[in-house]
Amino acid sequence: MSSSPAKFTLLAMGLAVILLTAKSQHGCNPTTKRDPQTLRHDKITVLINGYSESRIPLLLSIAATYSLSPLVSSVHVLWGNPSTPPPLLHQLAHNLSSVSTFLHPQRSTSLNARFLPRPADIVTDAVLICDDDVEVDAASLEFAFRVWESNRHRLVGLFARSHDWDLNRKEWIYTVHPDRYSIVLTKFMLLRSEYLYLYTCGGGARMAEMRRSVDLVRNCEDILMNFVVADLTNSGPILVGAKRVRDYGDARNEWESVGGVSVGLSSRKGEHRKRRGWCLREFHRVLGRMPLRYSYGKLVDSVGEQGLCHKGGKLVFCDQ
Repeated sequence: MSSSPAKFTLLAMGLAVILLTAKSQHGCNPTTKRDPQTLRHDKITVLINGYSESRIPLLLSIAATYSLSPLVSSVHVLWGNPSTPPPLLHQLAHNLSSVSTFLHPQRSTSLNARFLPRPADIVTDAVLICDDDVEVDAASLEFAFRVWESNRHRLVGLFARSHDWDLNRKEWIYTVHPDRYSIVLTKFMLLRSEYLYLYTCGGGARMAEMRRSVDLVRNCEDILMNFVVADLTNSGPILVGAKRVRDYGDARNEWESVGGVSVGLSSRKGEHRKRRGWCLREFHRVLGRMPLRYSYGKLVDSVGEQGLCHKGGKLVFCDQ
């Protein structure tokens, strides 16, 4: 049974509407994309990823700290737990409500949502992607931003990892090197808002396949962003030193209480590193090349005296 040209036309029109709606929801509609010249260059938009209901007291504290910074334009909590009861979500929204802090409940648990362009919310060139269990002091935030201002095309972060080639297994692996790094984590990652658009909307079929891999393992969105930026710029990220940073999610922490609620600190088992190694190999396979570039050293905001002196019966740095 043949279909009329009119039916085909209507079907095509309907599909076009669906695709346009999907692009609009993800911020990929070219008509909604902000002109880079209209973006603020003196402020930061903060995107905090939230999921664990037990960590809400800590999340509220971290969001409030960022919102008080004169460098921050707005704070957006991306709540990625669709099963959170509506009353609790309503209470969270109420507790976050301010002129510069907003809650965005996500429709799915996809970690790719961390990098949606959000043209209606992001009015700055600089975007901070961060976790709900990493507490950064104001001085470290300011220093990281100053470093990024001088290196806008690169990723800037406080936590670094590395890729490496395993000679025995002849494959890419995920590791930590004492003297070099090629990946900064989304625990704290400063980047250009333009890179959100490239991650979500660019790269064609290859990028779509790599985003599906992120959804498959519910991991590695930070590695993929490092791939995107390194492939574009042919440069590695920048690691900066921080004065006081608390990573409550580090497996080396003990259980502790924040705001009267126990913060279950994730245990990074061997499976975590294996998954991330798989991601490196998969992204390399799909892209057809390894774009990650090594960086060396760490930028610090001050250089103290390295000599040791006896003071008060103790051996301390001489400038203390």
